[in-house]
Amino acid sequence: MKLGILGGGQLARMLALAGYPLGQRYVFFDPSAEACAGQVGELYCASYDDERQLEAFANAVDCVTFEFENVSLDSARFLERHVPVYPTAEALAATQDRLTEKSLFQRLGIQTPGFMAVSSLADLRQAVEQLGLPLVLKTRRFGYDGKGQFVVKAVADIDAAWKSLGGVPLIAEAFVPFSREVSVVAVRGRGGDVAFYPLTENEHRQGILHLSRARAEDVMTAQAQDYAKRLLDELNYVGVLALELFQVGDQLLANEFAPRVHNSGHWTIEGAETSQFENHVRAVSGLPLGSTRVLGPVAMLNIIGTFPQRDEVLQVAGAHWHDYGKAPREGRKIGHITLTAPTEAELEANIAQVAALLS
Repeated sequence: MKLGILGGGQLARMLALAGYPLGQRYVFFDPSAEACAGQVGELYCASYDDERQLEAFANAVDCVTFEFENVSLDSARFLERHVPVYPTAEALAATQDRLTEKSLFQRLGIQTPGFMAVSSLADLRQAVEQLGLPLVLKTRRFGYDGKGQFVVKAVADIDAAWKSLGGVPLIAEAFVPFSREVSVVAVRGRGGDVAFYPLTENEHRQGILHLSRARAEDVMTAQAQDYAKRLLDELNYVGVLALELFQVGDQLLANEFAPRVHNSGHWTIEGAETSQFENHVRAVSGLPLGSTRVLGPVAMLNIIGTFPQRDEVLQVAGAHWHDYGKAPREGRKIGHITLTAPTEAELEANIAQVAALLS
């Protein structure tokens, strides 16, 4: 099978690396000639609205998937007229507008922080009155890794928030006093079979994921999996999906979901019997899903901006280095390090050692 991937970043790259042992071939479509996935497969370099190139891309592959949710929805819909696309353009559309996404959660009985649509300064003032302070003002489209957000901490911040983000559709979300941020990565096959990875506990710095720890046994697992299953079934989903959640007391509140493999699931490459990348490839290709069993204590640290000394990292027991082939740049994810260990105590010691090298 030849699988086409819309988008050519590190997620596309890791999907291909996971799929090659299955005997598959990969073709990528990305507007940038520097897309790092082009280092491991054929790259169609063209604008997402170039229908001539999109049709050629579709004709060159047996199936198409996408690596991140901000690829062109019109492109996905165009491709669906020529070749099977998994997940569907409908699933992609559900995540490209935060208001649509939150409304979907609400309809499915998935709890969320309070939210309101904001299209004017008056709307923002009303949101402050109804949702309280602090609140998070976000663009409804295209925000990621903390971009397109403004935390309104006081009434005096309202005008600055509007000046910063006003002019595009916005959503205001109540700030919740969460105890931790978690995510659940799930996968659904073409026949409706579903598997879940253990709950992942996440730590962010400046809006960017810093550290993920797999929690093989967690009291919130059943609730997280129930929420994810509702989304998978509602969207008739095929592939990997990640749902990000806030824990408030004994309740999980949904933040957002990603219709793709996810940064918080990178630990599965070394830490699970079948990685999220291999399972996504299996699902969209119509192959049986692999076991999601965790192999032992495992965590993942992102490499952001600049690389640490590789040799120093690899001297740490259980460290696995992943370089995405991207040029260093402030705030950019350029790689990650997976850490495995025989015990949780040893894992925590190794996390501290590697984190010091990253600082």
